[in-house]
Amino acid sequence: MEIRVVTNQDKEFVMGIDKHVDDIGYLNRVYTRSGYVIWENSRRIGIISHCILWGNLPFLNFICIKEEYQRRGFAAQAIISWENEMKKQGYQMTLVSTQADEGAQHLYRKLGYIDCGGLVLNHTPFDQPMELFFRKVL
Repeated sequence: MEIRVVTNQDKEFVMGIDKHVDDIGYLNRVYTRSGYVIWENSRRIGIISHCILWGNLPFLNFICIKEEYQRRGFAAQAIISWENEMKKQGYQMTLVSTQADEGAQHLYRKLGYIDCGGLVLNHTPFDQPMELFFRKVL
């Protein structure tokens, strides 16, 4: 398994998985090198995207593995690869989040992430279960 920075050739695959990104957002991922495609045996199997908060804190925005490749360790491998890339770029810590009703929190803890807060958006246009935040010193 490997992760590669997104290119214009990955657009259809990425946008088929990530319904949160539009054409301009995709071009931004390519330009800023903040999106990655996860590959296994020459096949695209998932994606990761991130942003940099406050100019010095990588935040994992989105990770998705195609269903037929889930529960085989690819998400963990991809996150570790992403962390290594962030460390190589000089960052000292990463931040991730997931909703309280999603199972990703267990993966993050298994990978050494520590709970560091939550966000409640009840009675807003973004109403959802609590968003849990996790941090990891690299």
